[in-house]
Amino acid sequence: MNLQYFPMDRQLCHIEIESFGYTMRDIRYKWNEGPNSVGVSNEVSLPQFKVLGHRQRAMEISLTTGNYSRLACEIQFVRSMGYYLIQIYIPSGLIVIISWVSFWLNRNATPARVALGVTTVLTMTTLMSSTNAALPKISYVKSIDVYLGTCFVMVFASLLEYATVGYMAKRIQMRKNRFLAIQKMAEQKKSGHDTLSHAHSHQQSRSSHGNMSGHNTLTGHNTLSHGLSSHGLPPSHISSYGGHDSHPRHSHSGHSSHGGQILDMDHLPRQANVRFKSHDSKTYLKGGSLENTINGRGDDDCNITPLQPQHVMHPNKDINKLYGITPSDIDKYSRIVFPVCFVCFNLMYWIIYLHISDVVADDLVLLEADK
Repeated sequence: MNLQYFPMDRQLCHIEIESFGYTMRDIRYKWNEGPNSVGVSNEVSLPQFKVLGHRQRAMEISLTTGNYSRLACEIQFVRSMGYYLIQIYIPSGLIVIISWVSFWLNRNATPARVALGVTTVLTMTTLMSSTNAALPKISYVKSIDVYLGTCFVMVFASLLEYATVGYMAKRIQMRKNRFLAIQKMAEQKKSGHDTLSHAHSHQQSRSSHGNMSGHNTLTGHNTLSHGLSSHGLPPSHISSYGGHDSHPRHSHSGHSSHGGQILDMDHLPRQANVRFKSHDSKTYLKGGSLENTINGRGDDDCNITPLQPQHVMHPNKDINKLYGITPSDIDKYSRIVFPVCFVCFNLMYWIIYLHISDVVADDLVLLEADK
């Protein structure tokens, strides 16, 4: 028997009549009524087969012991598919359809979707094993193996689909958490820079006030020096006092060339040495000082530009998508792709196998012609 197209196969049964003791010189066989010598009753039936027709032939066989006469009758049977449709094809198709239910469930319902996928896979495995257990152990692929194998692949693919959805949802959630953490750190850093800028602006205002005081002091000193010089006091007699020294550095008395007056330097007003301390570590490190500020230098070094928050992700990239799709999109596409693929497979399967298995032997007398 050739089971390549099982259960849509057609089998040819041979019946031969021959004498093994007498050669053709002793006996010859022939059909008395020609093609109508063999008849099959319409009441003949088998549980799994139907009689399609028969054909008869008369042959001469050459053996080592001589030539022998032989009559041959071949009856063709076609297998009934009702049993296999009810027990195998329809249940396997329904199992595949049941596996599609997971596409409509919430992707967060992990126990329901995993249990449904694993159950359908195990059911298909059991159905394949029970089907092959009742057949001969053959090495080639049968048509029913193609159908059951495809159903198993569809069920297994639906289980992998949920695994893909779960993996994508996990990746997206991890990326969301990382994005929120980085965004929080950026906001904290921005608030820190805002506080630092506010403190620096306050310090800069105090520095500008100190600069104005120092400038007035220097101006008064220059005026005093100019006044003393105009009264004939030589510059060497003009002393400078430190803000932290209580005693004068030089105590000299001099006489004016004009009026002969003696100017006592102890009675001159002391000039305070104004010193400022920068509280900005960045200004200190960059060499910012009062001298640079007075001379118009260091303004650029003292300016603090707050750091702008950089883009953590591409501006056009959606955080809820991975490779351009979302987990919900996979479920939506699967609701359409899986049924369409299964329907297309069924159309091709039944059209191809019903066509190639519909083979009628030559010179076959059909059973309906005998009625």
